Amino acid sequence: MTKKKIEQILATLESRYGQEQCGLDFKSPFELLIATILSAQCTDVRVNIVTKDLFENYKTPEAILLLGEEALLTKIKTCGLARTKAKNIILTCHRLLIEYNGTVPDQMEQLLTLPGVGRKTANVVMSNAFNIPAIAVDTHVFRVSRRIGLAQGKNVLEVEKELMKNIPKDKWSQAHHWLIWHGRKCCTARNPNCSGCMLRSLCNFGRGNNKEA
Repeated sequence: MTKKKIEQILATLESRYGQEQCGLDFKSPFELLIATILSAQCTDVRVNIVTKDLFENYKTPEAILLLGEEALLTKIKTCGLARTKAKNIILTCHRLLIEYNGTVPDQMEQLLTLPGVGRKTANVVMSNAFNIPAIAVDTHVFRVSRRIGLAQGKNVLEVEKELMKNIPKDKWSQAHHWLIWHGRKCCTARNPNCSGCMLRSLCNFGRGNNKEA
């Protein structure tokens, strides 16, 4: 894909989704970290409902540990995979206190040492909590970027690297949100709205009339 075409795609996305931000509600890096862990295979809407209650009284690693794993499990049970998430959150809180003095680190290598944290979660935290340029590849970003032609990788790491190469660094964090919202509102997994898509003339999937990404 040419540089000019990439610029056109990004400009079009920005014109439509330029004001969109992270879909998770948070007031601190720790709250965003926990919310992102909870968001695995769960909608942001559901996570926000759960964390609104959780963070009212448990907004620090110390408070979560005092709450305990079983009580935490009860509070997050509607997020799906709750048993695994509760265990990882408790372990993460322990590690934050022991190794990082209770503070969420802002570097990829350190974030990846936390239980339940992969590259997607680390990139979300870096980008939205610390304003560090990053591209978190979730299911929406993976699907939409490959359909459009911004990336061709067969796994999330390959797609992340391609997007970092093809998108100017100062737009990484913004483009991440644009691709997510386009995936939610138009380029859905099933029955994407190609006929009403503003990117149709620029998109490999839309122009090819393929039925699968």
